[in-house]
Formats: sequence, C-alpha cells, structure tokens
Amino acid sequence: MSNVVIQTRDLTKEYIRDEFHVIALKDASIEIHSGEFVALMGPSGSGKSTLLHLIAAMDRPTDGEILVLGQNLRALSDREIAHWRNAHVGFVFQSFNLIPVLTAIENVELPLKLTALKKKERMEHAATALKLVGLGDRLNHYPRQLSGGQEQRVAIARAIVTDPDLILADEPTGNLDAAAATDILTLLVKLNKEFGKTIVMVTHDPHAAQYASVVRHLEKGELLPLAQEQAH
Repeated sequence: MSNVVIQTRDLTKEYIRDEFHVIALKDASIEIHSGEFVALMGPSGSGKSTLLHLIAAMDRPTDGEILVLGQNLRALSDREIAHWRNAHVGFVFQSFNLIPVLTAIENVELPLKLTALKKKERMEHAATALKLVGLGDRLNHYPRQLSGGQEQRVAIARAIVTDPDLILADEPTGNLDAAAATDILTLLVKLNKEFGKTIVMVTHDPHAAQYASVVRHLEKGELLPLAQEQAH
C-alpha cells in the first residue's frame, strides 16, 4: 500500500455569521495515498471545495483532525502555514487567477520569489514549467493574448513550478470549452502518471471525473461512505 499523504478524521467546517449558521462540511474522514488522482464530486454546496481548501490549508477547520504529508495543519501558525503551503502545495483555480500586467513567465515565477533562488534561476524554472505544459513558445505573452485553455496551462505551470508534493485543483475546467477542458485533464493525467504527482480535483462534471483514478462523492456537507459510492 502506498503512503497516506492526506488523512482527515471527523473534519468539520462551520460558518457562523450573525444569525446564520452553515455547516459546510460535517465529520469528513478520508485517506488519500501518494500518487493517487482523486476527484471530489458533488453538487454546488456539497462541501467539496471546502474540503479541498482545508487540505490546502487555505482555511481552518472548526473541528476534527487533518494530517497532510505528516503535518498536523491545525498546529501551525498562519505564518508557518504560508511557508508550508508554498513548499508542498500547488493550487489550480477555476478562474486562473493570473495577474494581467505580468507575462506568462512572470506569473509562473511568482511562487519562487518566496524561495532562496536567484532571479536567473527562478526564470529558468518558470520557463521549464511552461515548456512542460506546452507553452514554451508563449513565455512573454500576457494573459489577454492567450486563450482560456492557455491561461489555465499557465496557472498549472505556476502550480508545479515549485515541484510540490500535491496538486489541488478546484473546478479546473469550469471556465473552458470541451476541447480545452480535455487538454487540461490530459495534462493533469500526465502530471499524475509520468511525474508521480498526487492530485485532488474538485469537479461536478462526470466526464472530468473519469480522468481520475479514485472518485469520492459529497452531499450536503457529508462525504459519502465507500459503500454508498457504488450507487453513483
């Protein structure tokens, strides 16, 4: 059995604003192993993005345990979390989140500015990441000069430029047409199969989920037990 790299036990996230009390995630327990490509599926509001953000340490749980790469995320300070995330996690957003005034290579270089690498080394790493995602001829293009699929490839290059242990993707094909979506999903499979990256992807699209090796479903904030998965 491969190593467990993500383990949660009774993970819960509640939001309380004035008189509103929302349980976004309730008692979620999951194990994800090194080298797996896991799709988290469910309708809007099911808790899948909440779970992904907790794994990425972009949010803190209300209750429960979460160990990622052997680290108890609840024990880290905000400063420690920022350094831990930059070292171990590459995050891919649905909306790309590229900076319009920076070129592709400058966008990809950004996470490396928190490392000890010199400028020349950072740019070399960024260029390598862009070549890996098939954009070696677009290094100096601005986001406005790229298609949606190309923008997402830049975002993926930015996510992998630090050689992270985990790639976490939140609806990475949500803003793309069918052809571009297939290209992005094929790229994620390549990163998983050829480079051994552990990937967790949130999606509501059954077609996208077919590219994953493991599919888990969430409904109304609860992660369905494996026995109930068979019904999906």
